[in-house]
Amino acid sequence: MSNNRDDKLKASVAAISRRAVLKGLGTAGAAGLALGVLPGLGGRANAAEETTIRWWSPQASPEQLKMYQAQIAAFEAANPGVKVLFEPTSDEGYPAQLAAAFAAKQVPNIVTHLPSFAAQNYYGQGLLEPMDDVIKAIGEANYFPGANDVYKTADGHYCGTAIGNTAADMLWLRKDLMEKAGIDKAPETWDELRTAVSKMQGGGIYGAPLPYGLNSMTSLIFIGFIHRAGGQVFTKDLDIALDSDATYKALDFYKSMREFCPPGATNYSWGESLTAFVSGATATGIYAGRVLANVTAQNPTIAPHVTCAVYPTISKDVAPWTFNDFPSVMMPKDAGNLDATKKFAAFLFEPAGYIPQLHAAPGHVLPVLKTVADNPAYLDNAIIKAYPNEVALMAKAAAAGKNLGYENDGYKPNLKANEIIASNAIAELVQRVVLNGDDAKTAVGDISGKIEAIMKG
Repeated sequence: MSNNRDDKLKASVAAISRRAVLKGLGTAGAAGLALGVLPGLGGRANAAEETTIRWWSPQASPEQLKMYQAQIAAFEAANPGVKVLFEPTSDEGYPAQLAAAFAAKQVPNIVTHLPSFAAQNYYGQGLLEPMDDVIKAIGEANYFPGANDVYKTADGHYCGTAIGNTAADMLWLRKDLMEKAGIDKAPETWDELRTAVSKMQGGGIYGAPLPYGLNSMTSLIFIGFIHRAGGQVFTKDLDIALDSDATYKALDFYKSMREFCPPGATNYSWGESLTAFVSGATATGIYAGRVLANVTAQNPTIAPHVTCAVYPTISKDVAPWTFNDFPSVMMPKDAGNLDATKKFAAFLFEPAGYIPQLHAAPGHVLPVLKTVADNPAYLDNAIIKAYPNEVALMAKAAAAGKNLGYENDGYKPNLKANEIIASNAIAELVQRVVLNGDDAKTAVGDISGKIEAIMKG
């Protein structure tokens, strides 16, 4: 997310009036969110002592901003003397933003929608409060089984909690283009994918919007390709495992796909890749469920033809691997106002506010509370109704998803995953081999050394 976009988002926040956000939530919803006392988190704030809670998140589309502000307005109404300030951050820039905030001890009270491995990383440095009380207030039995496993810490606490699931690297397809090309089913292997995109490319439409830029998307997406070749970045004991046949096969395939991607893919990150598919510039996409809302709003002509599948693997013998960043809620410990912060964190999961928040990007951030997933109010959404199979598939893929902080079941949590992604080391590997033609063995050795230095740092 660019600085210019950050400025626009901040302006959008300021432009939303209290009356408008209350209208967005609805009188009944605001009444339903009246907090009073949450179990284990104390009572209302003292109206005579104003408390400010700062909330950071990189998930800040205009639709999401409206729902956040509705939740804020309802919380403030139920808790006189407490003010909540929402401050949008950047998907690409949050490591530097938070590093500066921690160093200056000017941290927000609550941070949402960052990957689970970011929470593990910051907790491992002693920078976060445990989330145990918040999880209890929400109700552990209300979560899907295992929803908070990635937040378990070595000292027996939870470093964060999940605010949603995201199947971040689904394969998006145009059924109309598939039919025109004579493709009768979604590709399941890399060979089938290459054949499909080669048939659909043409007439100003490229085959795929894979990222090749020096950024987090390239790193995170390519890690998925390593797994879809049968490999991993680390072993279960966190030894570096990049030097493998799977990594070299993934690099070869990723290089072979460059001819089917737009010229600008050299610098693609999340926004550019999403826009390429939504605009109709590419026949396939690789992204999470925000595709559904965006095509409906921005390119309704293709909306009826859009569907998704799990991303293909090297062969049918290799199981799919879905990147779920496990969008999180975490609390920096130096922010102060801890009781009010815990209360607000739990409040974000109250159905009357949580459901509209999910509906702001339907199918993109999927519910982590089973009590919400089955709620008729959640299911009563035009996009969820229009794409029930796609939403169900994403929910299933995300539930089994993994990320660099938790690559496979039974692995140790990788507390350095956040730093590795922020370093762009994996993206550098892609650029060196795919774009620059460097020797793959040499590049893998160099990047393995960089990652090892991070792990030991």
